[in-house]
Amino acid sequence: MISNAPLAERMRPAKLDEYIGQQHIVAPGTPLYNSIQSGAIPSMIFWGPPGVGKTTLAKIISNELNRPFFILSATDAGVKQVREVIEKAEKARFMGHHNAVLFIDEIHRFNKSQQDSLLGAVEQGVITLIGATTENPSFEVNAALLSRCEVYVLQSLKAEELTQVVHRAVKQDNVLKKKKIILKELDALMVLSGGDARRILNTLEIVVNTKPEAKQITITNELVEKSVQQNRIIYDKTGDQHYDIISAFIKSMRGSDPNAAVYYLARMIEGGEDPIFIARRMVILASEDIGNANPTALVLATNGLQAAQAIGYPECRIILSQVAVYLATSPKSNSTYKAIGKAQKTVRETGNLPIPMHLRNAPTRLMKDLNYGVGYQYAHDFGGFVNLEFLPEDIQGSVFYEPGNNARENETRKRMQAYWKEKYGY
Repeated sequence: MISNAPLAERMRPAKLDEYIGQQHIVAPGTPLYNSIQSGAIPSMIFWGPPGVGKTTLAKIISNELNRPFFILSATDAGVKQVREVIEKAEKARFMGHHNAVLFIDEIHRFNKSQQDSLLGAVEQGVITLIGATTENPSFEVNAALLSRCEVYVLQSLKAEELTQVVHRAVKQDNVLKKKKIILKELDALMVLSGGDARRILNTLEIVVNTKPEAKQITITNELVEKSVQQNRIIYDKTGDQHYDIISAFIKSMRGSDPNAAVYYLARMIEGGEDPIFIARRMVILASEDIGNANPTALVLATNGLQAAQAIGYPECRIILSQVAVYLATSPKSNSTYKAIGKAQKTVRETGNLPIPMHLRNAPTRLMKDLNYGVGYQYAHDFGGFVNLEFLPEDIQGSVFYEPGNNARENETRKRMQAYWKEKYGY
C-alpha cells in the first residue's frame, strides 16, 4: 500500500484471519465462515453503520476464493455500468474463471430499475453480488433482489476491537513504525470513532501528523481533543439513525425516564434534527401516552411546538428539553388512545349504523314530522346528566373508554360509575 494513502486504507486487512470484529458472522463455525471455506458463497448484503468493515470483508471474500472482483458505487453507477461489469464477468467465466464478485457500495441508492438489472446475473450465477448498505435492506432493496441474497448485519466495533485496530496500526504500519508512539490514553479516540474503525485510524493519523518532527508521540486524551477540533456526530436524518433515535426518545418518555429522554434529545439536536419534527412527536406522545392522566401535558407540548417554530435553534433546545422532561415525569395513561382504536374497530366491523332518532337534528318540518329529535332531553335541564341511550341500537352497552389507573382518571371513574354503572359497568 502506498504511504500517502490514508492510514485506514493502508491498514485494510487482506485475509480473514487479519479481520477484526464481526465475529458473530465470520468466526469459525458461522454460516458465512463455512461458506467461504467451502467456496460456495451466496449473494449477500452487508448491513451496518459506516466503518465496520463491509467493503473490507467483501474484498477478503474475493481474495480468499480467488474470484475476479468488481466494485461499483451506487452513488455514481447506473444500469449501463452494471451491464458492463456483467459482460466482463461473463467473459471471465467463459475463460474458465470462477464467477466474479460484484461489490456495490451503498446499494440502497440504486433505484428499482437499477436493482432489477442485477437479477438475471445473480439468478444465473454469472456474478456473486455483495451489496453494502447503511440502511435497512427490508425497506431499501426490492423484494426480488432481497430474496436472492443473504443479509448479514454488521455491528459497530466494540472498544476492545477498536483497541486492537489501533495497536495493530502502530505496530505494523510502515509510516507509524518510524515514530515511537506510546498509547497512553485511548478514551478520546474511542469517543470520536463512534465504533468506526476507519474513523479511529484516520483520527489517529491526524493526531500523529500534528507533530511531524517528533520522534516520540504519547497519545493522550488531551492531545486528541486538541488535534481534532470537532466530533462529527453520526446522525442520518433520513435513515435508520433517524428512526432508531426518535424511537428511543419516545420510549424513554413513555417509560418515565427523563435522563434517557434528554440524552436522546441531545443526540438529535447535535445531529441537526429538525426541532419541529421533535416537537410534533412530543405533542403526539402527550395525548397518546399521557392523555387525561395529565391534560396539561398536551397544552405544554402544543405550546412547545409553537415556541420551537417561532424561535428555532439554538434557543429552542431549552424549550424542547423542558417539554421532554415534563412529559417523561408526568403520570401515564393510554386510555383515550385505546378508546379510539376500539371505536374505529367497531365502526369498521359494523358499518354505518342508524343514529338513534332522539339524537338526530331536525332543522326542517319534514324531519320533525318523521320524529327526528323526539325524546331528546337537554342534559343541562337535568343538572348536567340525563340517562339517555346515545349509541346505535346494535352496539348499545359497548365500552370503548376505560379510565386509566391514575389519580385524575380514578376521579373520572367514580363520576362515570355514578352515571353509568348499570350500563357500562364502571
